[in-house]
Amino acid sequence: SKTNGQDGFMWQSFDYPTDTLLPNMKLGLDLKTKNNRFLTSWKNSYDPSSGYLSYKLETLGLPEFFMLRGGGPAFRSGPWDGIQFSGIPDMQKWKIVNISYNFTETIEEIAFTYRLTTPSVYARLMMNSDGFLKLFTWNPETSDWNLFWLLSAEACNIYPSCNPSYSYCDENKVPECNCIKGFEPGNPQETLLDNSLTECSRKTQLSCIGDGFFMLTKVKLPNTLGAIVDKTIGLMECEERCINNCNCTAFANTNPQDGPLGCVMWTSELTDIRRFVNAGQDLYVRLAAVDL
Repeated sequence: SKTNGQDGFMWQSFDYPTDTLLPNMKLGLDLKTKNNRFLTSWKNSYDPSSGYLSYKLETLGLPEFFMLRGGGPAFRSGPWDGIQFSGIPDMQKWKIVNISYNFTETIEEIAFTYRLTTPSVYARLMMNSDGFLKLFTWNPETSDWNLFWLLSAEACNIYPSCNPSYSYCDENKVPECNCIKGFEPGNPQETLLDNSLTECSRKTQLSCIGDGFFMLTKVKLPNTLGAIVDKTIGLMECEERCINNCNCTAFANTNPQDGPLGCVMWTSELTDIRRFVNAGQDLYVRLAAVDL
């Protein structure tokens, strides 16, 4: 069809996905049309009308995907680190079945897509009504779809992974929720952070001048909603800007896999942090000098 005298599509189904993302479809924001392409689950396994779950890109900060349940967040992917989303490192398994994926951020779009690197493979990514993101691959021998991967339902994946700010979730620790170094449970009797009323409070208040940074390694970066992003400066200048801004609570490199440039700074509480064994990024958390 023609639009405004030019050849082009007035409408195409790939711009309005339902519960399934096929190879080469795009999930995310078309900056020209302002259309944000997202997945929506069925109401239940028998009713294909729109359900209460969606998987959608949020761009107010560093771009990252949120699984929304009834409009509220239930999971956060973490930002793209250059090769993967920092909160979903096990997506690397997709390469085993010859599936590659990418996240692009250009003047035209901010979008995730995946493709098949061998013609003998068929795959589909699905958002089901139970709240799982699932990747299926086709088995020609059984003429059926096999569940190859799903976004796990681990406690540390539930948003927020640990209720209080300035804490992190670690599946390999007991308890799983712990205050970041330099912070402690607000109630001394509550050493475990299972209580939703427990808060992680600073041991020593910041003085602005003379503060330093503690490097929390191998983490899904905190929620970047409202964070300050500058992709033209490196880590040293990022640290300098953070230390000179008395409201800055932490900073990190935006794309550590792509090179030294890229800065994100937080000026509010740090929430929904997860720690991994062999994945994640480095987060530099501002502390009073005495707590370093």
